[in-house]
Amino acid sequence: MSHARLESLVPTPASFPLFRASVFQPKRHLSGQAYAHYEKVLRGEAKLDTPLADLIADALKEWALSQGATHYTHWFQPLTGISAEKHDAFLSWTAEGDAIERFRGKDLLCGEPDASSFPSGGLRATHQARGYTAWDPASAPFLWTEGEGVTLCIPALFFSWKGEALDHKIPLLRSDEKINQAGLRLLKLCGISATRVFSTLGPEQEYFAIDRKWYEKRADLVLVGRTVYGAKPAKGQELEDHYFGTVKARILSYMRDFEKAALQLGIPVKTRHNEVAPSQYEVAPLFEHSSLSVDHNLLLMELMRQKAVKHGLVCLLHEKPFAGINGSGKHNNWSLATDTGLNLLDPKEESLSFLILLAAVLRAVHEHAELLRASIGSAGNDYRLGGSEAPPTILSVYLGEALEQIVQRLIQKKTPDQEILRMIDLGLKHVPAYAADGSDRNRTSFFAFTGNKFEFRAVGASAHSALPVTTLNAIVADSLHLILDEIAGAKGDRGDLSRAALPLVRKHLRAASAVIFEGDGYSAAWEKEAARRKLPNIRKSVHAFPAFLEKKSLRAFEGILNREEIASRVETLTEQYVKTMNIEVNLMIELFRTQILPAALEDQKNRGKPLNEVQRKALQQLASSIANAITSTAVLEKAQKQTQDLGWEAKGKVFADLICPKMETLRRDVDLLETLVDHRLWPLPKYTEMLFST
Repeated sequence: MSHARLESLVPTPASFPLFRASVFQPKRHLSGQAYAHYEKVLRGEAKLDTPLADLIADALKEWALSQGATHYTHWFQPLTGISAEKHDAFLSWTAEGDAIERFRGKDLLCGEPDASSFPSGGLRATHQARGYTAWDPASAPFLWTEGEGVTLCIPALFFSWKGEALDHKIPLLRSDEKINQAGLRLLKLCGISATRVFSTLGPEQEYFAIDRKWYEKRADLVLVGRTVYGAKPAKGQELEDHYFGTVKARILSYMRDFEKAALQLGIPVKTRHNEVAPSQYEVAPLFEHSSLSVDHNLLLMELMRQKAVKHGLVCLLHEKPFAGINGSGKHNNWSLATDTGLNLLDPKEESLSFLILLAAVLRAVHEHAELLRASIGSAGNDYRLGGSEAPPTILSVYLGEALEQIVQRLIQKKTPDQEILRMIDLGLKHVPAYAADGSDRNRTSFFAFTGNKFEFRAVGASAHSALPVTTLNAIVADSLHLILDEIAGAKGDRGDLSRAALPLVRKHLRAASAVIFEGDGYSAAWEKEAARRKLPNIRKSVHAFPAFLEKKSLRAFEGILNREEIASRVETLTEQYVKTMNIEVNLMIELFRTQILPAALEDQKNRGKPLNEVQRKALQQLASSIANAITSTAVLEKAQKQTQDLGWEAKGKVFADLICPKMETLRRDVDLLETLVDHRLWPLPKYTEMLFST
């Protein structure tokens, strides 16, 4: 039986002279024997020993110095959601006091940043500051150019003095080990040859790009990345004229700039286009191994932010920088692949291995819906989920017509139809018929199958992709092991595989069928139907975070994160949620009292005594709106002060359930004022200026 291969997993630089120009390539810089040993390290067949580390370090130093580098750093990914680094110079001194350039194997292998000031969720305290960074050999060192300096960056793992994982990368790599074990069991059972199974990722990155002059006049955009106030403009996205429209010259120049830098770092950027909202865009890469894709996405986001400055722009990666129009996601296209090039989620062959894996995925999603919701949770994403092409907070799976038919016929013990492909004939003599994909697209689905992968659409634009991918790997591996155990028990030593497996596949598909939904996820009817199916609908992320600590979650994370490490993630996520919301409240109060209220009062004063009934009513409306906003500000401030002595979990619930509605009330009051106050007096750039001036 032939199997569909995973295309474009390892991009080649043939047509791109710049591709990977800033990435260390061991094959070019190491001797044959050293490189052979290094390849064994990458395959997991050997550990990186000191002699090899010294050889690599020396080659790295010579390469970096030849490219103008003066410093090196361990580049790691703490629980802040962004990367971190501490730079050290190659410069050193001999015992005689002579200056030399030195970089040893131990410098490459391990670093020691202060761990106390990074989020740890209680794993570390200020007086317990020691933390370590260790090079991850699976990620190649690279050169980062900023300003006039060049730095050698060594992708690293971050952990505490006690060995606790303090970053996003360690659990991701561990989860890939777990999915490898489960995947190889599946392949062995089905007679498919491979020595490695790993998760792949292709994150579609959405973002806004606006003129920097407006950004610098909005303290809310500067501090939290979103506008806490802003009235709906006369024109938004309702004409649908921006989506896939012609890219403006200024924006195209910016795109080319960060794409060129991305290619130099080996980031396989492939697609660019206008998104739905005005001033919104998307960049998407080719598929890569998940751990490498996560590194590349962090680097790409930083490139996008930095290159925007050169073009007088600012790149906004918040999930909902502007109310009333599309928010931005980072659609995580996830699949499983083998070292032989097979995509295990391609159903073209309708193979038994695909059906078993599909059953495991659906069982995992159904069983761990709250956990998946928690994995993409944040204050920013809460503003985005549920509208304007973002999926709702109800977790459902879209399979597409063809695959759902296969699933339903299996559940009903019927033979699946063999005809999956459908031809589209446009009735034009000069245009050939085209084969339709096996599934349509459903933009309201939380987790959608798109032909040969699943698209985790709920991930937010600013999110670190590692947590959702780690969670997916963990729950799918857990479900796959369970199903394979059942099949092994039913099959015995010499039993027929299909006869043993299909009834169990059918059982698990039937049990998970409640999560399958093809319709409009925004409809009120679906919300009622989802409640009938007992699917969770967690609107505020802070209520989802405790799902990490459920028994079934702890079981799925065995070997990836222990209970203390998981609890630290829950506390960190909750703390970040509360701090973000608290900053937004501070901004709302400050902006209203120091900028908006003075402007509104000045306008009220300038209008003077009304000369007729029409003017009197207009002035009365302005005065009433000012009074409402003053009252709403006082109510919000009082509620905020009442949270001061609460713990993080209690604060999170208060902000989600009590303070958020008060923030919405104040925003409505202030946004109404924006439509009433003299435009010449309004102190903040408006949506029309920010969204339509690039």
